[in-house]
Amino acid sequence: MIQTVLQSSSHDHADSDAAPEAVIQLQQVHKRYPMGRECVHALRGVDLEFNRGSFWAIMGASGSGKSTMLNLLGCLDRPSEGRLLIEGRDTAKLNDNELSDLRLRRLGFIFQSFNLIPQLTVRENIEMPLYYLGWEPADSAVRAGELAAMVDLGNRLDHRPAELSGGQQQRVAIARSLANDPAIILADEPTGNLDTATGEAIMDMLKNLHAQGRTIIMVTHEPDIAEHASHRLHMRDGEVDRIEC
Repeated sequence: MIQTVLQSSSHDHADSDAAPEAVIQLQQVHKRYPMGRECVHALRGVDLEFNRGSFWAIMGASGSGKSTMLNLLGCLDRPSEGRLLIEGRDTAKLNDNELSDLRLRRLGFIFQSFNLIPQLTVRENIEMPLYYLGWEPADSAVRAGELAAMVDLGNRLDHRPAELSGGQQQRVAIARSLANDPAIILADEPTGNLDTATGEAIMDMLKNLHAQGRTIIMVTHEPDIAEHASHRLHMRDGEVDRIEC
């Protein structure tokens, strides 16, 4: 089913003989937050590349910098120092509107708390990115229906989030993250609020998306969930501690 929905993607796998392409680059990135008279150094001189089509898990203790990293990668925050390039674009040279447009067109987000709008139906929640992209209502309804079917919720399009289980809500969130056909999917503890069996089902969906050529970057504190990724980035005190492949 995923093959059918995503086969028209414009960012399929490159020639297997070609060198990997860095879709995100961090060059000596620092992030500092003022806390009263103090300054918290959340990231310290991070140099890192995420290649197109790779699957990463970011791990680390609380305060290690993993959430700060994801916020920067999602253009929800800006580095205090250093360069962050997404698909070759230096985010420091983009204004707020241009950053919003980059998020809308190239990134998909999956959150631990689902972040669904409770007053909207499944269809309407999935359609939200398409509304901001200016899609015609009839076209966005068709797209939402395809994506809902992909996550096995085709019969729940008129239900609201409160009428769904946690796993079903996370499936809606995944469908919404794909509405704009993103090159990069950012997932923040996507299984954190789910039981083990449901969490494994969600990871199977993410692995299928990765197999279709998506770049997936996921924050998790669960080693068994991180094992699904092909690369594991361990953060410590705002620095890259080690990378496992």
